[in-house]
Amino acid sequence: MRVLITDGNERVALAVARSLVRAGHAVWVAAPTRVSLAGVSRAVRPCLLATDPLTDPARYATEVARIAGEQGAQILLPLTDASVEAVLEHAAALPPGVALPFPDLATYRTASDKAQVLRLAERCGYAVPETRFIATWGERDGVPPDAGFFPAVIKPHRSVVSVAGVRRKLLVTPVADAVACHRALDALPAAAFPVLLQRRVNGIGEGFFALRWGGRPVATFAHRRLREKPPAGGVSVYRESIALDERLAGPGLRLLDALDWQGGAMIECKREAETGRQVVMEVNGRFWGSLQLAIDAGIDFPALLVRCAAGERVPECRDYRVGIRSRWFWGDVDHLYLRLRDGRARLQALRAFLRVSRRDRSEVWRWRDPLPFMVETLQWFRLLSTTSAERCPDASRPAAVLRAPQ
Repeated sequence: MRVLITDGNERVALAVARSLVRAGHAVWVAAPTRVSLAGVSRAVRPCLLATDPLTDPARYATEVARIAGEQGAQILLPLTDASVEAVLEHAAALPPGVALPFPDLATYRTASDKAQVLRLAERCGYAVPETRFIATWGERDGVPPDAGFFPAVIKPHRSVVSVAGVRRKLLVTPVADAVACHRALDALPAAAFPVLLQRRVNGIGEGFFALRWGGRPVATFAHRRLREKPPAGGVSVYRESIALDERLAGPGLRLLDALDWQGGAMIECKREAETGRQVVMEVNGRFWGSLQLAIDAGIDFPALLVRCAAGERVPECRDYRVGIRSRWFWGDVDHLYLRLRDGRARLQALRAFLRVSRRDRSEVWRWRDPLPFMVETLQWFRLLSTTSAERCPDASRPAAVLRAPQ
């Protein structure tokens, strides 16, 4: 098959590209820069995709369609929320015969809506965080709870919203007290609402990952986060494969059934320390950042998805190696830097960083495919941009250790 992957500077794009090349497919990787993380991977054909899906989704979809047509792509795999939504919304622009292995736009938007997913997940058997809903920007002053509610996090109902005709990506914001809560709410655009104010859950991050196709699960996998960036909670930089626990996988499968999901999805949870309950955080309706761990453990989600999209009847895959660990090196360097800067448990943080296990796999570095790690290293040191020239970040922004690719 001829496959076009977007978002070439994302680590997930590298994992997908390596998987599909190994499976024998012809792979093109589109990125906003001529040199990209996934675009330099062995046997990949790079191509330039200059339009930003956030600022001009229609033009972005048109440019993707042009590239797909020129390369004769049979399958298109956008890999970020912004690119997936732009392509789904303007799918009519794609050339005939290009498969887009995702659910329809309405289903994707339902899964991306944190408020809707929270209610649906609770009915499917997950626990949910203690949550206050703030329906509109005008209601933000009357909501802040008492001091016992904090620390908390503020979550816009969707991570990508439209503001004055331009899409913006919004982040989850931790808040330590009511003052910080007011400040963070005031900074949000009206389109971010409804907003979820959630009491922080004390526990370990665990994720359930599935490929659902034709109304049935094709592949399932689970992992546990061992280190994150920032350390208090964020993107995982070191994680391990764990056995499928019914408390995690059971509600996850019911949730995907309720959505009538088609394609890959990640359900992020926290295993609450006090009770052991799986508390749902969010659903990502696309391939996830730690995808390489699942592949290394034995569940090759990208290759399985392409087989499904090609019309093949794929038997269910749920057997994989438990205890395999995956380390995103430069993300782990960021984690260490933040721990050392914090000033607490510095020696413990350094020892953990230096400890290497036979179960460890490097997410980006591969002996037979070294160029992506070299490109990421240059990006981390800010010697190589991850954005097109017209969208290049200002040089006055914080040091690379705080802005390494997510």
